[in-house]
Amino acid sequence: MSWFTLKNGEKLYYEDIGSGPETIVMMHGWTSNHEVYKGPAAALKQKARCILYDHRGHGGSKAANREKPTMETLAGDLDEIIRGLGLSNVTLVGWSMGAGVALTYVRLFGCGALKQIILCDMTPKQVNDGEWKLGLYQGAYTKADMEQDAGKKFFPLYKAFAIGAVPKLAKIPGFLLRRPLKKKLAECDESVLRSLSASMKAQDNRETVRKITVPLAYFYADPGSLFSPKLADWYGKHVKTPYKAVRFPDSDHMLISNYPDKFAEEVGKLF
Repeated sequence: MSWFTLKNGEKLYYEDIGSGPETIVMMHGWTSNHEVYKGPAAALKQKARCILYDHRGHGGSKAANREKPTMETLAGDLDEIIRGLGLSNVTLVGWSMGAGVALTYVRLFGCGALKQIILCDMTPKQVNDGEWKLGLYQGAYTKADMEQDAGKKFFPLYKAFAIGAVPKLAKIPGFLLRRPLKKKLAECDESVLRSLSASMKAQDNRETVRKITVPLAYFYADPGSLFSPKLADWYGKHVKTPYKAVRFPDSDHMLISNYPDKFAEEVGKLF
């Protein structure tokens, strides 16, 4: 158990696993935590030093909630961790919101500390419009939906997100699903979740993708759930560095949990 103290005095929980020659920093998604990477990190520990940490308001970092963080805040946290732990030549792995943090980090701090980036099942722009159909809910989520969501209670929004990420949850009766979802939310700070959700939906990192200066890999679910598999082609057309797309068949948004061994294997192939 380790704690990283941020410049504002708050502490982020992190785990340092492995002693291989490579360095990997793994970032989880919204309402998740570092546990999603425990299996892959154990499989990779002979090849790499794996840093897994919980974002503000999540998991072991739930108490880091004194402000309403944005994606820029989380990117700043990542920069503090990389510099504070003396990391270099980093393979930066981000899944879902973690991928958004990775892109925001590149926009704000560049790629000087990085060896490569692995984005997992995430769009550079969540809100869809007349010209962009590769956002949230496979192109269905619009600015009007975002404005309607702003006035809704939090649990129904989270429930809709959870079913969007894992469609099979829709088959579970609501009274049975409520308890595990409430338990999951209890691991996070609601005010932080609300703030980060709003910030994610305000992001447009399409130009940032074009400015990446290290190799990029995109791991994606097919048929997917929250996001379209077509994003794999979009990234390939817009990144200017060596690119690899890795398909996780018969998977929803939880591709790391669905296929932890494949995930570790595919990450290992990039070294």
